[in-house]
Amino acid sequence: MKMIKLACALSVGAVLSACGGSDIVSRDAPFETQPFQSNVSFVQSDVASVKEANTKRIVRTISQQKQQPRTILPAAILRQINVARVNVSVPTSLKVSEANRYYPKGDIVWREDPMGNRHAQVSKIVHDAMTAGTSTFSSSVPVILDIEVVRFHALSEKARYTVGGDHNIIFKMVLRDAQTGELLSEPRQINTNLDAFGGQQAISAEARGLTQKVRISGHLAEVIRQEMTEPAGYKNASFGFFQLVNRI
Repeated sequence: MKMIKLACALSVGAVLSACGGSDIVSRDAPFETQPFQSNVSFVQSDVASVKEANTKRIVRTISQQKQQPRTILPAAILRQINVARVNVSVPTSLKVSEANRYYPKGDIVWREDPMGNRHAQVSKIVHDAMTAGTSTFSSSVPVILDIEVVRFHALSEKARYTVGGDHNIIFKMVLRDAQTGELLSEPRQINTNLDAFGGQQAISAEARGLTQKVRISGHLAEVIRQEMTEPAGYKNASFGFFQLVNRI
């Protein structure tokens, strides 16, 4: 009698394994298995129920991974997500500088858009860049990417058309579950620098359509892509003197 029960259990287990094993990448992050209910008959055609259960297991695994030293999700989990929404916050407490100096003091230095609400202009640039950089994440589990701008320092007119310099953007980021709002990663601050053209190089770049906005947007898109895919996250480039100035 025990042998018959064992054989039945193994048969049902084989059906479950065949139907539910292909949807989830589990080599790097093993998922919790569901206990077998002997009084419930498994219908092989119920694909929707299997996918729903798999999605719940992914979210549970994401939650369990939050305590890992790495602040962004493991590769096995990243392959299962899509960035359903990007939220960008540019606090009004950030100081805007319109001074035409080589190095204006302020949290926000931005001149390429017409004079206006610099906080809103910076928010749109960052939002569009982050959306572009996360567009390849398009799998089954929706997440939200929250960005808070800490610093957005492009060039003044004087620096742009003479010595050039360094675009310095600092932002905080965190991933949340789109359905529950639960944090899926620890907050992380990213400090990124991009070589800023000056003088004739800047003029020639603009003639080719490589404005400050185009270059900064492409750079930020690549920064967030690397941060969410590379094992060690994004690594900032080194520009020596200009980075030291940005710390003043």
